[in-house]
Amino acid sequence: MAKRIARSIIEFNRPPVIIGQAAVAGKVETEGPLAGKFSEVFMDERVGQPTWEKAEIALQQAAIKHAIAAAGCSAGDIDLHIGGDLMNQCAATNFALRDEDIPFAGVYSACASFAQALAMNAALLDGGGLQLASCCGSSHFCSAEKQFRYPLELGVLPTPTAQRTATAAGAIVLAQASDTPQPRITRAIFGNVIDMGVTDPSEMGAAMAPAAWDTLRRFLQGTNTQPADYDLILTGDLSQIGTQLLHELARQQAGLDLALLHRDCGLMLYDLIAQDVGTGGSGVGCSAAVLCAEILPRMRSGELSRVLFIGTGALLSAVSPLQGESIPAVAHGVLIEMT
Repeated sequence: MAKRIARSIIEFNRPPVIIGQAAVAGKVETEGPLAGKFSEVFMDERVGQPTWEKAEIALQQAAIKHAIAAAGCSAGDIDLHIGGDLMNQCAATNFALRDEDIPFAGVYSACASFAQALAMNAALLDGGGLQLASCCGSSHFCSAEKQFRYPLELGVLPTPTAQRTATAAGAIVLAQASDTPQPRITRAIFGNVIDMGVTDPSEMGAAMAPAAWDTLRRFLQGTNTQPADYDLILTGDLSQIGTQLLHELARQQAGLDLALLHRDCGLMLYDLIAQDVGTGGSGVGCSAAVLCAEILPRMRSGELSRVLFIGTGALLSAVSPLQGESIPAVAHGVLIEMT
């Protein structure tokens, strides 16, 4: 049975294993550093659909299909699917699952939703309530711009601090603990909502960095570990500005240098020099795709053995900035080990 090792930090007695994963992506994402590592790519941003929203649904469906195939099971074998996206009421996830014979629970922590889903699935699997579980996270550049900023048809130029929402999805299938060598989730942490008063929705990295640091700080303290105890500390989508702020917070508050051990999914998905993507990537699909397409394969190959994955989410809505609200943020994390 899982045990509490510190406030909001869980250690799993029977760590669930990741038996299959998949990532799918759009055209811009396939032109970045992870080209050739996706299970399926869509050069048509609409993914053959009449609307951006339906395109994101198709991304999720494709990622889930590939992950289940990679796990060697069927949709009918999955006891529970947990997932989320950025669309109002998690619409992409809801509609992606409506034709599947899979019990479903939706979650929303903005871009931290995928990490939250992994942590919740792991807890349920470790407790014996599930045998097989799956999760998926997605985002789409055009549907996100339409909802949170301006429809692309208006031609509004992004600010210098803006990030590009990834057109991508990542999915994972997990099983109860086994002796088979697979990446396994050994610990999880649920984050606090942190609000430092950032009000510009084009500076989400600045809003999320304090939440990422709070979760990382509490995890290191609660587990009595140091950054050097991990092969990689991976954050969700702080991108350029948020990454710089995270490193500065770690130096100022704890005297830690994260530069060598930390990488951010928003800076791994795109080439900031060669691609017009602002300060980097964002969106639920950003961290989900990078974890599934890049990090887990590197763990399976033996290149990485201990990865602390912290998803970061800016908890604004389409309405809250218009009402003068600041942008709260949250960061959830899981420790993934190859044993």
